[in-house]
Amino acid sequence: MPHVTVSLRIPTSWSSTAVRVAEISATFWAVKGLSTALGESASDYLVVAINPVAAVLAGFVAFAAALAVQLTRRRYTPWAYWLAVVMVGIFGTMAADVVHVVLGVPYLASSIAYAAVLAGVFWAWRRVEGTLSVHAVTTWRRELFYWAAVAATFATGTAVGDMTARTLHLGYAGSIVLFAVAICVPAIGYRWWGWNPVASFWIAYVLTRPLGASVADWTGKGAAVGGLGWGDGTMSLAFAVIIAVLVARLSPRALPALRGTEVAALE
Repeated sequence: MPHVTVSLRIPTSWSSTAVRVAEISATFWAVKGLSTALGESASDYLVVAINPVAAVLAGFVAFAAALAVQLTRRRYTPWAYWLAVVMVGIFGTMAADVVHVVLGVPYLASSIAYAAVLAGVFWAWRRVEGTLSVHAVTTWRRELFYWAAVAATFATGTAVGDMTARTLHLGYAGSIVLFAVAICVPAIGYRWWGWNPVASFWIAYVLTRPLGASVADWTGKGAAVGGLGWGDGTMSLAFAVIIAVLVARLSPRALPALRGTEVAALE
């Protein structure tokens, strides 16, 4: 009987070596921060401008559609990736607000709960894939873990930002200062103290959410609650335009080759 070699072909979406998410750069952090601000201001505007239930349902549909488009990409595509991030920001803010406003869960409790969910996602991702590095998101399964973590960071950051502004009475301006200082810690730790690059990235990523949301609330809300009163709708449009300009300038090139220090896993 002749020898037969059986070759298992893995679909490209599972076996591609192309990184499927954004390269970490100054532009990445700028757009990420703006997307968190847009998520906060757009969510607050929509639930007032239209029926809140309709707004949440529409937000979920838009989020699901944007994520579905992103998951069909075989490599990082700027417009698809950032559209998904923005939709996660908008719907994630709505979902986090529902937990507090509708269900009456205190911000401290929801902050702890979302942080626990995020820790669970990281634990499962690390256990299954062996790394939490965004530079290693080259398969569909890793990307699913990535987006689960992104959604959890938005929910955690939203609850924490509201907790500092309202429960701890720091206000929007005080929260901006707090999180602006806090986000410098992982940057300094990575740059000068040799902190794990993956841990530093995710700490900073979580902190962009309450920082951006605090900026959105400070600029959009009225003076009676400590804001500048420029309006949530106006700020939503402003953030969206700036994001669109920055994303349009991004090249769809593949990410650089993996570097050892960049793919180090959390220990």
